[in-house]
Amino acid sequence: MSRVVLAMSGGVDSSVAAHLLKEAGHEVIGLFMRTGAHGDSLERRAKTCCSATDSLDAQAVADRLDIPFYALDFEREFARIMDDFVDEYAAGRTPNPCVMCNIWLKFGKLWAYGKQVGADFVATGHYAQIVNDASGTPRISRGADATKDQSYVLFGLRKELLKHVLLPVGGYAKSEIRAIARDNDLPVHDKPDSQEICFIPDDNYLRFVRERRPEISAPGTIQDVDGTTLANHEGIEGFTIGQRRGLGIAVGEPRYVVQIEPLSRTVTVGPREALDRPGLVAARFNWQIDPPNAPLRCEAQIRARHKAVPATVVRLDDDGVRVMFDVAQSAVTPGQVVTLYDGDLVIGGGWIEAAVDAPVPSHQA
Repeated sequence: MSRVVLAMSGGVDSSVAAHLLKEAGHEVIGLFMRTGAHGDSLERRAKTCCSATDSLDAQAVADRLDIPFYALDFEREFARIMDDFVDEYAAGRTPNPCVMCNIWLKFGKLWAYGKQVGADFVATGHYAQIVNDASGTPRISRGADATKDQSYVLFGLRKELLKHVLLPVGGYAKSEIRAIARDNDLPVHDKPDSQEICFIPDDNYLRFVRERRPEISAPGTIQDVDGTTLANHEGIEGFTIGQRRGLGIAVGEPRYVVQIEPLSRTVTVGPREALDRPGLVAARFNWQIDPPNAPLRCEAQIRARHKAVPATVVRLDDDGVRVMFDVAQSAVTPGQVVTLYDGDLVIGGGWIEAAVDAPVPSHQA
């Protein structure tokens, strides 16, 4: 019998994952991450996955399934994720803390704990799958439910770890997972999905950033793409690429944030078409295949709800890449993630550093 440590959030997905793992004959140990974001309310219960109530829900599921359950204190580690979130906004970037949490905590710290207790696998309730490619190598693949697929956020898993990863719900549709929860009387079968970042349940990112780091705000200007100054602003942390609402300007037609310059504190806005970019440069790129020595065709996804598009990736250095789209894409956002695919299989991914402003000549590819 193999031993599995399972990240249990108190939600229906990880709860059904526990049931499926136990049904498959594994010895399951449920682990809940205490992050220090302990505030609780009805709103928080409906939107996040880290509240005190969530811990009680996870405990109730573990009791129902008769599996051991432990809550681990990751408050200090999670503070680093929150600080990174604030620092990114202060630098004019738009962070993705859930990706950091997956890579560093769920498949990092939890797996380290798992090895301490003799676990063979680490598991989560993500909608993705581990499949073997043509050479028999474990790879991350898209989940069976395309509307819930979460393979995009798992690019950072080390390829050496994949043989120790189980994703039990990835082969099911969300409706099937809820049905399994109901059929097995799991107490969270009708619990809403988490919707927001766990430490910002009211979705007020700006307030969180300014309360956590009030000294970062500094005034600057909003200018049009032609250089015309349109207004002043209180801080670049209040803007993100592609933003249309809340700009505090009126020019007679819609304007979108197309660039944020942290050194000059300048926010540039323009028409919708000004958001289109032919490519991007990404850093801290994690390959889940052997890194290619030549341009590689792929599909690139630049947001969680973005449909992956045909592209070509070129390695720039040890952890940097340039990705050029076949067709220009809108709102390429520094601080967000680009994940590359070969069909349904994840090739790798990294953190977007900058959009490419003009097509790269073929002789430089």
